[in-house]
Amino acid sequence: MASDSFSSLSISSAQIANLDSLNYKVMTPVQAQGLPHVLQGKDLIARAKTGSGKTATFGIGLLEQINPRFFGAQALILCPTRELADQVGKELRKLARCIPNIKLVLLCGGKPFGFQKASLEHGAHIIVGTPGRIQDHLNRETLVLDGLKTLVLDEADRMLDMGFSEVINEIIELTPKTRQTLLFSATYPESIGQMCESILREPITVSVESEHQTSVIDQAFYKVKEHQRNDTLLALFEHYQPETTVVFCHTKKQCDEVARYLDGHNIEALAIHGDLEQRDRDQVLVRFANKSCSVLVATDVAARGLDIKSLSAVINFELPRDPDIYVHRIGRTGRAGEKGIALSLFIDSEKMRVNAIEEYQNKDCNIKAVDSLNRDDKFSVHPVMATMQIDVGRKNKIRPGDILGALTGDAGLQGSQIGKIDIFDVASYIAIERKALRKVLDYFANGKIKGRSVRARMIS
Repeated sequence: MASDSFSSLSISSAQIANLDSLNYKVMTPVQAQGLPHVLQGKDLIARAKTGSGKTATFGIGLLEQINPRFFGAQALILCPTRELADQVGKELRKLARCIPNIKLVLLCGGKPFGFQKASLEHGAHIIVGTPGRIQDHLNRETLVLDGLKTLVLDEADRMLDMGFSEVINEIIELTPKTRQTLLFSATYPESIGQMCESILREPITVSVESEHQTSVIDQAFYKVKEHQRNDTLLALFEHYQPETTVVFCHTKKQCDEVARYLDGHNIEALAIHGDLEQRDRDQVLVRFANKSCSVLVATDVAARGLDIKSLSAVINFELPRDPDIYVHRIGRTGRAGEKGIALSLFIDSEKMRVNAIEEYQNKDCNIKAVDSLNRDDKFSVHPVMATMQIDVGRKNKIRPGDILGALTGDAGLQGSQIGKIDIFDVASYIAIERKALRKVLDYFANGKIKGRSVRARMIS
């Protein structure tokens, strides 16, 4: 039996069958290295980047420890952002399908506290949330961690970067000393080492590369004057003409300015950063993932909740100071066996950042001249899909199949006209071919889903 097969693990036959149904055929490197130790109850430090399969690494492990008959918090997963927490929650729900009556509660800021409190009153097995909101619930005694078996710190480096160190320590103080602790981090700065020494017991350490290699990513660097950044950014789009792009900026203000500039030049773009309301951030991420937006302008933290399998290009509007962050950014392209493009702008005073990337990757950076770009001033980006929101969701027992069935049945749409369907607690988002929008709106004016009238509106 192959060592990278899930069947080689000491997990239930029901979970093996579930993993097979989810098309989890073989373990990723972080799963193969980490899961056997997790299942043995050992503490773990895993240096693994986005896309490495880390959620299943801790998810499969903690689910094996859950007692469904005890409705108390047995696993706690701390995430830096609401977007990542939501993504982790969705993945854990899939992994938990083989265990009857498992309840997972998402506790994040940006959502009503009272609603979360009411849900906790009926008990929960798994808690996924952000440090600030978890702390609020602990302080108000709406959440108790006395029965906790597994603590997961996901993207611990980002949580420390965001200033959550003290909050995390306060949370950990309220957990049993006998807990299992699993820490996942894309980078390993000194602060992570200090945290590990204080909260983990004889941990096993694994370090793996992301599922792709930078060799499948074409990297190019363009030296510009400060006043040339915007125009050169436009030139990159007109030359490379990527289908889907994330443009990374350092600040919230920069994100907004760049998005407005691109919009003004026939490239529809959305900005995402910490100043957006949670609902707006959710909608931006949904629209990008379902292809009703093709260009996202984001800060590093805001992009953490991004869930897209195939990204044509990553553009660094400004190079990060840390080469590890650069590699993490560009690692969002070049996945699933496809070639990716990573394009970066830098000014003369930032040449040291280029040098640091060269040293980190152990190869010279491909520096190109701006005038080598062949510009097509007729190039534009206008997505063929649009996103529609309806006012029913998970709390209404709505599933994607219910929506798809209504639209391909009574509404008369072709399956090809419907894209990704995202189900949230009290709302759902549907990607619809733009030319079919009127037909869908007309249907929802009088039509129903599972016998329920719904309100619909277009958000893009």
